[in-house]
Amino acid sequence: MKKLLFLLGSVLLTGAVIPVNAQVAADKALHLAIQQYKQMMTHVPDSLLPRTTDNKTGKLVTSGTEWWTSGFYPGTLWYLYEYSKDKTILKEARKRTTEVEKEQYNKTTHDLGFMMYCSFGNAYRLTGNPKDKQVLITSARTLTTRFNPVVGCIKSWDHGKWKFPVIIDNMMNLELLTWATKETGDTSFAHIARTHANTTMKNHFRPDFSSYHVIGYDPATGAVVARNTAQGFADSSAWARGQAWGLYGYTMMFRETKDGAYLEQAKQIANYIIPHLPADKIPYWDFDAPDIPNAKRDASAGAVMASALLELSQYTKNQTYFQTAEQILQTLSSDEYLAKAGTNNNFILKHSVGHLPANSEVDVPLTYADYYFVEALLRYKKYSK
Repeated sequence: MKKLLFLLGSVLLTGAVIPVNAQVAADKALHLAIQQYKQMMTHVPDSLLPRTTDNKTGKLVTSGTEWWTSGFYPGTLWYLYEYSKDKTILKEARKRTTEVEKEQYNKTTHDLGFMMYCSFGNAYRLTGNPKDKQVLITSARTLTTRFNPVVGCIKSWDHGKWKFPVIIDNMMNLELLTWATKETGDTSFAHIARTHANTTMKNHFRPDFSSYHVIGYDPATGAVVARNTAQGFADSSAWARGQAWGLYGYTMMFRETKDGAYLEQAKQIANYIIPHLPADKIPYWDFDAPDIPNAKRDASAGAVMASALLELSQYTKNQTYFQTAEQILQTLSSDEYLAKAGTNNNFILKHSVGHLPANSEVDVPLTYADYYFVEALLRYKKYSK
């Protein structure tokens, strides 16, 4: 019988191995996260959000609210408040969420799901504030303006060599739309989400269920004209965080729609990812990086994968998915990846990779790595009871 690795021991219960100290280990990591973020909130300037660390100077790098990662800091605070009920964290979560509010009208980005649902979505889930709900509905309407019914997708970027680029990351923004249909009864939001997911399922994936990063479409005909990467090693390679976005996105779409095609897609993506992980389960930044085993690891991709695999394991009852997520969390909770209190510019995780081909955000903390790590820890606590 396989031993679950996250924690200090296990007991046999109704034929399954259950880690007796799962809650203890997750709590330890979450308590460290609270320490870090309560310190972080004392020095991040108003109207700016923590993004990463400059790997040359070691200084904190922040962003304005228009940057795609602006929702993750307030989102992590909401998760930490949910866990701790600490009113100091609640106050900061509300303050930083309010700062992002104006982005509900931002039609220049496909990332409103990241920006608004991670912040206002968690705020509304935890407080029921009707203003949060209205901001989210407006954000969903704004996001739909980037949808092209001929292509069947939401346009990702307004820059680059493509006329109509769609990146796999965009799967993560669809939850805002499915939520909007449930809240308003307007089925057009969910229709766009499903159409985008279906088009992406058709065109983004290779026969082995690895994913391209960028698909270029002809906006007039909907034809695929390019299959490329921007942040991966090569057009033909499997950029690790892209694989994580796809896994998470289709798991979420199954939860939201109960469409078995999305569940099957998520399972196939998981079945591609898991054999490609190294022994400690933290992915190399690209599964086809030429310098493996010396290639950089990406803790952010690992955190997203852990959160997605935990949820997917609940729908499939597949212990391999659960145990892989558990091993990822074990490694991320080790000294190698988990920061010491007061270090790492008060981010939680070390060793993420943003955009290696551009030498941008390489081997640094990233705000979204923290967000999905905390989310995964909370899911782990819930599912391992």
